[in-house]
Parts: sequence; structure tokens; C-alpha cells
Amino acid sequence: MDWDGSRVRPRRLRTTPAVRRLVRETRLHPAQLILPVFVVENLEAPRPIGSMPGVVQHTLTSLAQTAREAVAAGIGGVMIFGVPATKDAVGSGGTDPDGILNAAVGVVREEVGDDTLVMADLCLDEFTDHGHCGVLGTDASGRTVVDNDATLERYAAMAVAQARAGAHVVGPSGMMDGQVGVVRDALDEAGHDDVIVLAYAAKYASAYYGPFREAVDSSLTGDRMSYQQDPANLRESLREVALDVEQGADIVMVKPALPYLDVLAEVAATVDVPVSAYQVSGEYAQIEAAAANGWIDRDRVVLESLTSITRAGAGSILTYYALHAARLLG
Repeated sequence: MDWDGSRVRPRRLRTTPAVRRLVRETRLHPAQLILPVFVVENLEAPRPIGSMPGVVQHTLTSLAQTAREAVAAGIGGVMIFGVPATKDAVGSGGTDPDGILNAAVGVVREEVGDDTLVMADLCLDEFTDHGHCGVLGTDASGRTVVDNDATLERYAAMAVAQARAGAHVVGPSGMMDGQVGVVRDALDEAGHDDVIVLAYAAKYASAYYGPFREAVDSSLTGDRMSYQQDPANLRESLREVALDVEQGADIVMVKPALPYLDVLAEVAATVDVPVSAYQVSGEYAQIEAAAANGWIDRDRVVLESLTSITRAGAGSILTYYALHAARLLG
């Protein structure tokens, strides 16, 4: 059909805010947002994280206050990361019922009940003195490696400890083979069959995690490329996601978010479980740095970035902007 200047005018649907709201295809809501929080053992006052302006390491008291703010803002949940005072080779603090992470889960659950989801990161990296996500061993050639199956035993114990502390959701994030199945079995056998498993199913060995290392006082030397995903690969991630769903994952996650929107879209088109994404510390830091220099409109970029993650297929998003974005969406 020849365009005659009168019929085909898509701009009609962009003329006013009211029209744009009516036909908007992707809608962002506070309930989709999950706030990652860091709590540090023996900390006397909240401590700012230099590479993440506006984000702090919490005390148990300030964490409880933030959890109340999360409920008031209507966001979907809080994902808790614990930073212990002491670490060891097997990450004992992760399974200690009185350890900082499990204590924090208990405090937050008591504070919010079922008014928002209390989520616990299920990984050993914050608790090990070597900073890896699992137990170290040696392979057949004598090299030091992360021992996959020995690590699974620790994850099983950690999942049960978190469930007993009051977690609604556990988030196995170490990218060990078989981790979701082991965690699901351990929870069910311990009578916690109602606890949700949010699997970090496609977690890439990304440089975007840099500021997170400061947030959790990481002890890592070297890298995690032998167990986290190669940034160059997509099919491999789809295989990882399929395995996690087969093993009982209730929700699957892609991490990071913005640099991997293609992966996120493929995952969302493939699975029949809810899909999440993590807007990680480096993504946050980039926005904050550019905004501090006056190069971007911070609030518009925050909402645009979160909308793009939703548009690509995420039903929920872990983001350090959760509370701020909820206020913007107000």
C-alpha cells in the first residue's frame, strides 16, 4: 500500500503521556524488584561501600529497618548476603545457625513475616578464606581446583540452615554441577519442601562483579572461570538452565543482566518457570559514576535499564535500585 500521508501514523500512539501509558507494552512494578543487602558481623554502624555510592554494609539493626522499608515500598523481596568476622577453608560460617547470614535471615523474617520474601544467597565465597565458591581440592594432575562434589555437601547443609533460619527463598549461586538437585533434595528431606529455590542458572564469569568484591570483603585471588560461565557462550547457558529446571529450580536467573539481555531473552523463551535477572554491582556503579559526572539523567536511566531487563523477559530483577525505583514508580 502506498503511504498517502493520512493512514499510517504510528506517532498517534505517542502524542501524550496518557496515550503512551495506555499502549505501553512493558510495565515495571515494585513487586518485581528484589533488593540485595549486605550484613557484616560485629559492625557497629552502617558502612558505606565506596565503589557503590548509596549502598552500605548493614548492621543487624539497620538491616531490619531496611527490610521494613522494603515492605512499605511494596518490593518483591530482599536477598541477604552475609559477611563473617572470620573465614576458613570450608566456609563454616555459612552453615553455623548463629553465623551472620543465618542470624540476619532470622532477624529479617521476624521483622517482616510473610509481607515480603526473605531470600538468602547460598554460596560459600563470602565465608571461605580463599574466596572461592566451594571447597578446594586437587585434580588428577595435582592442580588446586574447586571440588564440585565436596562443595555440594556444603551447599546442602547451608540450604537447610537457611531454611531453618526462616528463608522463604534460597539462591544457590556457585555454579556447581548438580547444585539445584542436591539443594532441593536436602530441603525436602529436612521438611522444608515449601522453600523456593531461585537458581543462579546462567551466571557468567564477569568483570561487572568488581564492586561486589568490596561489598563482601572478598578474599578471592585469581578468578572463577573454571566454574562460572564463559561470557562468549550462549548455548552452554541454555543447557545449564535446562539442567536446573530438570533438577527442580522454581525460578532461574541470568547474571549479569544488561550485558546478557540476549541470553535472558533466550532463557525466557525456553523455560516454563519464572525468570529473574541480576542487575549487578558493576552495572550500578556505571550508572552512578556517569550520573555523578552529569553525563546522564540518573533516574531516567535507572528506570530505562530496569524496563529493558523486563522487556527482555525477566519477571523479577535483583537490583540495588529496588527501593529507589519503587519510589520513582510511586
